Amino acid sequence: MPVPGEPAATSRGQAFVDLHCHSSASFDSLSRPADLVRVAAERGLTHLAITDHERLDGALEGRARAPAGLTVIIGEEIRSADGDVLGLFLQEAVGPGLSAAETIDAIHAQGGLAGLPHPFDRYRHSGLRGDREAALGAFTGKLDFIEAYNARAAFGDANERAAQFALRNGLPGVASSDAHSLLEVGVACTIVPGPIETPDQLRAALAQATLMPGHASYLVRGLTPLAKLINRTRGNRRLGPLPPPR
Repeated sequence: MPVPGEPAATSRGQAFVDLHCHSSASFDSLSRPADLVRVAAERGLTHLAITDHERLDGALEGRARAPAGLTVIIGEEIRSADGDVLGLFLQEAVGPGLSAAETIDAIHAQGGLAGLPHPFDRYRHSGLRGDREAALGAFTGKLDFIEAYNARAAFGDANERAAQFALRNGLPGVASSDAHSLLEVGVACTIVPGPIETPDQLRAALAQATLMPGHASYLVRGLTPLAKLINRTRGNRRLGPLPPPR
């Protein structure tokens, strides 16, 4: 794991990246962007992708408040018609409800990277539908990476299957916290050679990734329903697909 307080630019030129986390802009997290970036820096991360559901405002605020040495990647977790897709290095939010292939194309049109989070987690409504292997085959060739280890995939063989799928298909695998609370930030991360400043640099570096798995306590993850309830009372609900034009 990163060393708390270690300078972001290490003498070995390594980058410690967590490519999947959520701020209070998400309907299921209460972590303020300013607190997210502070904690990420304290835990030795050099790069943090804030990937809120269907919106970028939390990531943009996090980037504006990031301390020196921490790079915030503007990302999004998008509910496609086929399951969730991660977009990194975005300028505009990609709306939910498109097919996975269309969602990936929309990410690439912005020059971003597209990845698949927790694709074999049966305990999430956002996972792939039906035969997951067959569903993935429809768009595997478009992906830039697979989340081979998700710190919240606590049950079953979801992470093992994801890692095996990435290996069989020649896709880079990453480890991510999928943090919905401050206690989870950086509990899992990916080490890659730096520097990482552009999508192309990250894409190339992921070919040499080292995964650092880990997870927070089950109690911490159990707080997510409470976060959803509090956000619902504040009017922060998950955004649905836009209605078709008349």
